[in-house]
Amino acid sequence: MAKKPKKAEIKDDLLRQLEENGTYGSQYVDLVEDYMALWDLKNKLIKDIKTRGAMIEWENGEYQKGVKKNDAVVELPKINKQMLMLLKELGLRAVDSKADDLDDEL
Repeated sequence: MAKKPKKAEIKDDLLRQLEENGTYGSQYVDLVEDYMALWDLKNKLIKDIKTRGAMIEWENGEYQKGVKKNDAVVELPKINKQMLMLLKELGLRAVDSKADDLDDEL
């Protein structure tokens, strides 16, 4: 039997926790969907940082170039904070697992 992709595993776990907590309603399922959208974005930001690095080169014409901070470095903590706030509001906990597999569903 094939193993579920990491994303599906996390979503199933969060929905299971809602059920175990007796939390029912489409609005809660929608918030889990929001969490999963943030999870996708978080993984894309991590992938971008790994690919391009924390500092990136920019060029705006022949004589205007330099190095600047990769915006993904600034956005990543904001996304993580929002994900934690969603979990807290839903009364859920993060899935207890190893580092996210960036190859899943990106």
